[in-house]
Amino acid sequence: MSRIAFIGLGNMGMPMAVNLRKAGHEIDAFDTVPAALETAKMEGMAIAESAAEAVSDAEFIITMLPNGPIVLKVFDEIVPAARKGAVVIDCSTIDVDSAKKAHEMANAAGLLPLDAPVSGGTGGAVAGTLTFMVGGSKEAFDKAAPILDIMGGKLVHCGDGGAGQSAKICNNMLLAISMIGACESFALAEKLGLSAQAAFDVISTSSGFCWSVNTYCPVPGVGPKSPADNDYKPGFAAELMLKDLGLSQQAAEASGQATPMGAHAKDLYETFLAEGGAGKDFSGIIEFLKTASRS
Repeated sequence: MSRIAFIGLGNMGMPMAVNLRKAGHEIDAFDTVPAALETAKMEGMAIAESAAEAVSDAEFIITMLPNGPIVLKVFDEIVPAARKGAVVIDCSTIDVDSAKKAHEMANAAGLLPLDAPVSGGTGGAVAGTLTFMVGGSKEAFDKAAPILDIMGGKLVHCGDGGAGQSAKICNNMLLAISMIGACESFALAEKLGLSAQAAFDVISTSSGFCWSVNTYCPVPGVGPKSPADNDYKPGFAAELMLKDLGLSQQAAEASGQATPMGAHAKDLYETFLAEGGAGKDFSGIIEFLKTASRS
C-alpha cells in the first residue's frame, strides 16, 4: 500500500480520499476547513498541520482545489517539501496556463506532475466511477494509474502537461451547450402540449439522444433519477458550470478560436445565477428558460 497526501477535502476531494483509505492506503490529509479535517480523522486518515507536512513522506500527492491561483500557491508550499520522484496529481479544474506552470514547478524539483481533472460529479466521487482526463508524462501516468483506478471508472491520458485541463473545459463547454438545448426542447414541448414523458421517449431514442437527456434529464419524473427529481439540488452546481465556461472562453480567447455557442452559454448561466439559480444544479436552468422572454 502507498502513502498518499491528499490536500483539499471538499465535496469532491473527501469521497475521493475516503475511497483511497478504504482501499488500504495511508492518507495524510490537509484542508483549511476544520470540519473537513474532523471528518477525515473519523475516516481513518492522519491529519497534517500543513500542506508541506502532509507531503513530506508521500509517494503520491493529490490536490483538489478551487482555482488556479490557489493551486499555484499550494504548489509553492508543497513542491519544496515533497520527496524527489513523488507523483503529484492535481485533480482541480483550473486554467490551462496555471496547470502548465504547476507542471514546470514540479518538474524543476524532480517530481512527476499530472493535471487530472475529473468528470462525474459528487455521485461519481462517492461511487469511485469518475473519469480522469490526464495531462503529463507517460511515466507519471503509468505510476499514477493504480491510484486513479480506485477513484475512477475511466482514465484517459490526453497528452502533455495541461492537456487534461484542455480536455475538461472542452467537454464541459459542450455539456453546457447540450444541457441548454435539452432544456429548451422540453420547455417548448410543454408549450406545445406534449407531455414530458412523450418528449423524453422520442428524444432519448432519436437523433436528439444525448447525455443531458438520457442520463441527466432536466425534467422531473422521466428518465433515470437526476437532480430534477430532487428539486435541482446540485449534482454539479450551476456555479461550477459557469466557472468551467469561463475557463473555456479564456482558453478560446488565448488560442484565437471562435466559440459562439460557448460564449452564449456562459452569458445564459451568468443570468441564471443572477436571477435565482445560485445553489441549484446546472440542469435547473430549465426553470429560467421557461420564463425567459423571447426578446
